[in-house]
Amino acid sequence: MESKDNRWLRVTVLPGCVGCRTVAVRECWTVRELKACILAETGFPAAEQRLWLGGRELPDWIKIGDLTCKNCHLFVNLQSKGLKGGGRFGQTTPPLVDFLKDILRRYPEGGQILKELIQNAEDAGATEVKFLYDETQYGTETLWSKDMTQYQGPALYVYNNAVFTPEDWHGIQEIARSRKKDDPLKVGRFGIGFNSVYHITDVPCIFSGNQIGMLDPHQTLFGPHESGQCWNLKDDSKEISELSDQFAPFIGIFGSTRDTFIDGNFPGTFFRFPLRLQPSQLSSNLYNKQKVLELFESFRADADTVLLFLKSVQDVSLHVREADGTEKLVFRVTASENKALKQERPDSIKILETAISNYCKKIPSNSITCVTYHINIVLEDGSTKDTQKTSWLVCNSVGGRGISSELDSLADELKFIPTIGIAMSLSSRDAEEKGATSDFSGKAFCFLPLPPGEESKTGLPVHISGFFGLTDNRRSIKWRELDQWRDPAALWNEFLVVNIVPKAYATLILDSINRLESTANSDSPLSVDIIYKLWPDVSKVKVHWQPVLGPLFSELFQNAVLYSLSDRWVTLEQAYFSELDESVEHVQTVLSYLSSSGKQIVKVPPNLAAAVQLAACSDKPVRKVAPAWVRQVLRKCAHLGSAAEKLHLLEFVLSDQAYSELLGLELLPLQNGRFVPFSSSVSDQDVIYITSEDFPRSLFPGLEGRFLLDNLKPHLLAALKEAAQTRVHHCLTVLEHISLAYNGNKNSDSPSRRSPSAVTPK
Repeated sequence: MESKDNRWLRVTVLPGCVGCRTVAVRECWTVRELKACILAETGFPAAEQRLWLGGRELPDWIKIGDLTCKNCHLFVNLQSKGLKGGGRFGQTTPPLVDFLKDILRRYPEGGQILKELIQNAEDAGATEVKFLYDETQYGTETLWSKDMTQYQGPALYVYNNAVFTPEDWHGIQEIARSRKKDDPLKVGRFGIGFNSVYHITDVPCIFSGNQIGMLDPHQTLFGPHESGQCWNLKDDSKEISELSDQFAPFIGIFGSTRDTFIDGNFPGTFFRFPLRLQPSQLSSNLYNKQKVLELFESFRADADTVLLFLKSVQDVSLHVREADGTEKLVFRVTASENKALKQERPDSIKILETAISNYCKKIPSNSITCVTYHINIVLEDGSTKDTQKTSWLVCNSVGGRGISSELDSLADELKFIPTIGIAMSLSSRDAEEKGATSDFSGKAFCFLPLPPGEESKTGLPVHISGFFGLTDNRRSIKWRELDQWRDPAALWNEFLVVNIVPKAYATLILDSINRLESTANSDSPLSVDIIYKLWPDVSKVKVHWQPVLGPLFSELFQNAVLYSLSDRWVTLEQAYFSELDESVEHVQTVLSYLSSSGKQIVKVPPNLAAAVQLAACSDKPVRKVAPAWVRQVLRKCAHLGSAAEKLHLLEFVLSDQAYSELLGLELLPLQNGRFVPFSSSVSDQDVIYITSEDFPRSLFPGLEGRFLLDNLKPHLLAALKEAAQTRVHHCLTVLEHISLAYNGNKNSDSPSRRSPSAVTPK
């Protein structure tokens, strides 16, 4: 029990040159010691302080206890003794609690909190992260103070298998400045990430290696001006033993035992966040089991992608431990490689690390380092025991020094690195129902998924992660707007999108093609359709990502990226595009003929067709399968197929009604089964006759070799009649416009040309 002289009192220094603030002092302290407190908190020299109470200045020797009222709260006025020309002047920082409250106002609650803690683990090189909601109520007899009682109940734990470094211990105490800003290799470099846990708790606790630390932003638990306390397992073993209840929550969890405390080392790190059960000065946000489970569920929404672009963390699980000690898995997400590709990802990461190191060392390079690897992500539901597997192909890239001088300059200013990752889904949840990746919606990442919403959507059919400059609350990527036109982080993002994203994106598509070719006879999930779906739909791409399109298409069309009907990947220059309706009977014959003639016929979906049009230039228009071009091919490469196929070709080349271009095509079908060329000859012996209702073929026995096939499709026959009537093809004559002079002359094998009125059939 505290003696009267040892009681803590509150002294509020009323507005003056250091602003209004409250400090805690012992009742036995003097005014001189109070001034020392003000010095420690504000930097205002004690020699210049003048404290006033009730119109009189307080001498340094008087005890605070002699000045207080019944409620143990003293109000004094502070003035400066001043220098020549006036008193002390300067800006002050807000109290710690106010600073944190401002972070919480701007920073998103929900699953993003858990992502920040995963980032901390990634920075530390951990491979495993566990979240645990613990309902256990621990003892309250042997605590640092009775005020600690409220923190012995339900808590959220977060474990990872890496150990805090001295820099980590120091950095977690510096809330106004992230130490990671100077280390571009760290993911969670934004400073406010860890402090988002104050949405949940008032007293974050850390156990790592040989130390346990507790933070107290209210500065009420461990003494005045003390915002936390730290214990060393060996050096402070006696105090830890005496405060057994205080440290009980750190035993029997994540492999920590009493022997761990005796040995003096825990081979990992875990945080304990006692749930806020009553409103505090920091936040009125209260947490219970239901809210923690909601937090878990909000994280589950994009848990299947949270590991996509991380290099270290490959296992994240969420658990609940009931009050009786039983523990159950809520769900778990793991990343792994196929057995055949086990070394692909580790080897790729080594290449990336070398490229990043070279960039940081400012080693010149005018190329972009790109590596591609396959990754499987498995989600396991603890309640249903169901598992869901998704498969991805990920391309990570690092820009070299010299790609862009502007990019390099901004990288040095911001301590950023030009890294970009692109991930394509090889299988999706709706794959079986709608076709693989059919409704895939690409999102933006900054190593981890950004909060869901319109701002994180890209309109691209891939996920994109980058070393992006983010808004202060980490909710979205910064873009240059009217109010931040010169913002260097926003400018950096634009340069990153234009200079690095297209190369990484193109590499992913090209690598997909190579993998498909090399695994053509295996069970690879890749297919031509899936690769085509990788191409952006230009009409859907969000405005900030549209600068990717031009450079991307330019890069891709320098390669064989179009799949022809001949089962070959061909370049844009080799391709002839078919927009024909393949349900029409003759189209398939036309396309087969062209392919067999060595022509590379390509049929692409609308998204790729739009890309082709965007990439096309006026001097090299897109080449399409059309009747005029097919007529050219037929003149060089005669069709040797069946009569039915020739009729299909005839139907196609007649479809544009360019009858003058039919000359020389051996597609004119005769009644005797032969096909002869269209001719411009006016000789009677070359004329082919088209029968009519008035002049049926039965009138001319033995002349099958001079008559057009009479069972043609009506529209085909009509087209040939139209060709004859234009008199373009003199070799075709419609019998409605001739007369017959047949007088029994057996040497006469053709009708005579007379007026229809002179027709005199025998």
